[in-house]
Amino acid sequence: MAAGTATPLLLLLSVLCFVGASRAANVTYDHRAVVIDGVRRVVVSGSIHYPRSTPDLTLPWRRRWCLQMWPGLIQKAKDGGLDVIETYVFWDIHEPVRGQALYYNEIFVLSWLQATVYQAPSVCAAFLANIDAQSDKTVKFNGNMYKLPAWSVSILPDCKNVVLNTAQINSQVTTSEMRSLRSSTQDSDDSSITPELATAGWSYAIEPVGITKENALTRPGLMEQINTTADASDFLWYSTSIIVKGDEPYLNGSQSNLLINSLGHVLQVYINGKLAGSAKGSASSSLISLQTPVTLVPGKNKLDLLSTTVGLANYGAFFDLVGAGVTGPVKLSGPNGALDLSSTDWTYQIGLRGEDLHLYNPSEVSPEWVSDKAYPTNQPLIWYKTKFTAPAGDDPVAIDFTGMGKGEAWVNGQSIGRYWPTNLAPQSGCVNSCNYRGSYSSNKCLKKCGQPSQTLYHVPRSFLQPGSNDLVLFEQFGGDPRLISFTTRQTNSICAHISEMHPAQIDSWITPQQNAQRPGPSLRLECPREGQVISNIKFASFGTPSGTCGNYNHGECSSSQALAVVQEACVGMSNCSVSLSSKNFGNPCSGVTKSLVVEAACS
Repeated sequence: MAAGTATPLLLLLSVLCFVGASRAANVTYDHRAVVIDGVRRVVVSGSIHYPRSTPDLTLPWRRRWCLQMWPGLIQKAKDGGLDVIETYVFWDIHEPVRGQALYYNEIFVLSWLQATVYQAPSVCAAFLANIDAQSDKTVKFNGNMYKLPAWSVSILPDCKNVVLNTAQINSQVTTSEMRSLRSSTQDSDDSSITPELATAGWSYAIEPVGITKENALTRPGLMEQINTTADASDFLWYSTSIIVKGDEPYLNGSQSNLLINSLGHVLQVYINGKLAGSAKGSASSSLISLQTPVTLVPGKNKLDLLSTTVGLANYGAFFDLVGAGVTGPVKLSGPNGALDLSSTDWTYQIGLRGEDLHLYNPSEVSPEWVSDKAYPTNQPLIWYKTKFTAPAGDDPVAIDFTGMGKGEAWVNGQSIGRYWPTNLAPQSGCVNSCNYRGSYSSNKCLKKCGQPSQTLYHVPRSFLQPGSNDLVLFEQFGGDPRLISFTTRQTNSICAHISEMHPAQIDSWITPQQNAQRPGPSLRLECPREGQVISNIKFASFGTPSGTCGNYNHGECSSSQALAVVQEACVGMSNCSVSLSSKNFGNPCSGVTKSLVVEAACS
């Protein structure tokens, strides 16, 4: 809805609710500002959703919200400093069918049942909700009985027939496997193997430690990262130097303890160009407190800190307010004293040299690349590059980054994401069975405890080209690119499950008058890709089957006709529909709610 159509509604709500409650005001607009009683005003606006307030059902519909919650809500808004209240027009409430306006009729709530009814003289629609997360319920509504599975909502477009229940969706699931592709390098002497994926040898480029750019800036003290980088890069170098004579109180011989506090998200510490330690935050807290022993040499010692933002925590709208990067203190300590480096002069470099040189873009030739069979592995700050042939066919393609540490990957100059297979999930909290019913919690249905959150990274087919393709990696922690592999995702089976309690397909409901011949629930299957047809029915059972897709079993009650019925309806078709009826399957057991499950293959 255009903004211009919302203003009359806002004025109407104000007049209806507060006519006579305050003095009249002359409100105009002079093309520069709102003018109230001749004075230009900057008005502060806030939003209230009127359907979220509790209506007074004793009043006519147009005024029933006004004298219940609205006075208090508007007073609170005014007390909070608002001048104007805006609201969406929830038009799906007021006119769900074109030309037929419905009036909000009633809400009633029980301990586990909620029902909302919209009714006009000739039209009625209802929503029945079971908010019990554990038990199914049977309720009587408008003289009819309805079974509501736990934590579900049923939609009745005519206040009589259920067209959808959120716990009884007639959906299709698939089982698939990731198939690793055999590969060989172009210089392989083994001609007896026909590789599915040809790759070239690896080239490499070393990312220098510390400051290398002419536009680096020097400031006293430690700068916050996000506002310093301004989204130009994930990386910010902090660099300073220390002059050591050998008798400093923070030394124990040549050793000292280095303490660094950071807001996160990842920190690497280099002393005189060599990695001295690293640390990372977590999803619950991105804060880092790194303590590590370091060895200093007489004379000048260089301290370089590489801080990286990776979005570990969910900041919502406040990412730029929370901040990131090294906040201090940065302190060297020993048995006789300490040296706080937090306020000393620091030199800052935004981003990496390889980013400025566009090493990720294979179309830009750079002398930085070195081609050598003995390329460095398991070392930090290395760029890698190779060529590969796109996998044949049209199956989805992914790269398995097992063997790498942390970094980013590009295919033909297009980033496919930041990989981090060495970042493992917590060891505890996972469950064997999954149930999402009830209030949402991010701890429900956890899987892969103690494992990488992700190892496979999708390579869109649109990124690939016939013949040779380029893969570029930037490895921050250290890894071995020879261990990565290409995989394709292949669908093994498509499955569907439906019971006699499922509503009929929603597109089979037209109007109450045409609903007399409405069919019962139907199971639907469809091959995932264009040009495929259902080639085989792996399993079909009507009765009381159990299990999940790929592992179904017949129950004690089972129709002997199920497989033949489904084969006749589906084999050779790109999609099919099988109705649950005694005509198709007979009645293998009376007084029992029966289900149909099917597992099929497409080719």
